[in-house]
Amino acid sequence: MTQFAAPQFVSPSAASTVLDVARLANVSASTVSRILNGNARVSPDKREAVEEAIRKLKFRPNLSARSLRSRSTKTIGILTQDLESPYFTGGTKGIEQGLLGSGYAPLVVPGHWNLAEELDRARLLISRKVDAMIILGGTLGDDHIAEMAQQQPIAVTGRHLVAANVYSFHFDQVAGGRMATEHLISLGHKRIAHITGPVTHSDAVERKEGYLQAHANARLSVDPRLIVEGDYVEEGGERAINSLLDSKVPFSAVFCANDPTLWGARLALHRRGIEVPGQISLVGFDDMPQSMYMTPPVTTVRQPMHQMGQVAAQAVLRALGLVDMESYPLPSLNLVVRETTASFDL
Repeated sequence: MTQFAAPQFVSPSAASTVLDVARLANVSASTVSRILNGNARVSPDKREAVEEAIRKLKFRPNLSARSLRSRSTKTIGILTQDLESPYFTGGTKGIEQGLLGSGYAPLVVPGHWNLAEELDRARLLISRKVDAMIILGGTLGDDHIAEMAQQQPIAVTGRHLVAANVYSFHFDQVAGGRMATEHLISLGHKRIAHITGPVTHSDAVERKEGYLQAHANARLSVDPRLIVEGDYVEEGGERAINSLLDSKVPFSAVFCANDPTLWGARLALHRRGIEVPGQISLVGFDDMPQSMYMTPPVTTVRQPMHQMGQVAAQAVLRALGLVDMESYPLPSLNLVVRETTASFDL
């Protein structure tokens, strides 16, 4: 039977070692190493003793040495698009929360919706030997992602992709666009404009499809002059609503492809003395945090990106053998009715 030395006090020090932890916890050094690597199957009392010893000694493992031995860097690469966007910030924060307690740290790089830049940043993450990658949106092709997944697990959001070592998650953007438009139709609006997102973005195309479906289901015709392309930012929303107003084509409501588009449209309407929702009703998409505090508060389709980030983090942790989840349930999109929509009275 293996004999362990009696527990003894070791002064906390920046130079504390695995052997110091093992002596204080009265376990073997190999047990401490397995616990630190996250793959130990030990009794709860031994694990508790090791964790208590780590706290007392203020022990910090040598991650560089461990990565050389295990070929693990304990990092998860996150390829996002815009570091300032509340939409992507929500997803990144969800990933951070999903990684808590796992021993893995996120390494975040932006791609700015530029294919060449996204490829460059993804390759940078791979060169840094990240253990897994999470891709939030973007324009990378499915073939690019499938090829990169041969080197490490990848979770990707905003698309449905079936490939080895890939975990994809997406919300039904068509259903979201339909939901937003049906809300306006239910309030009596029959001439509903749509400020789209960029035509190069699949989610923008799908939201427009939902807008068209809602009209078809309600047996309402769509005036193509009421569909104007935006760019998902405030300035684009402002330009688009001014273009609609200047065209003199009548409309009583607007489905904006995302919340920043609505914010810009709302400002332009304010400057032209048009009341929201008294004269024009507005619906957005995403439910970004600011939308609750706009004047008036924004009616929008909530897209829970924070939860999406958590689920993506859990997926790559499972791929790395650290969690046992078999499925990754996502919450559904839902309409949040606030004060930018009202009934249309002839």
